[in-house]
Amino acid sequence: MPVVWLIVIGAAAGFLATRFMRIRLGVVETVAIGIAGAVIGGLVLRFLIAMTGALAGLVGAVLGAMLLIWLWQTYMRR
Repeated sequence: MPVVWLIVIGAAAGFLATRFMRIRLGVVETVAIGIAGAVIGGLVLRFLIAMTGALAGLVGAVLGAMLLIWLWQTYMRR
């Protein structure tokens, strides 16, 4: 079950992060960035340990996805 939650929260995090960063990506890229952000944000541990950390996990996932987008944009400018 945690994997399903990871995908769902990752998709939501990717959507929110891409909107906050004002970048347009396809669905696959958005979900991939969200899931990577979720892993960086520690969302996996949140759902494996306690469901009560879902909101904190989502915030961490969004911040992690925003960090990935920022790093990607910085790398692409060089």
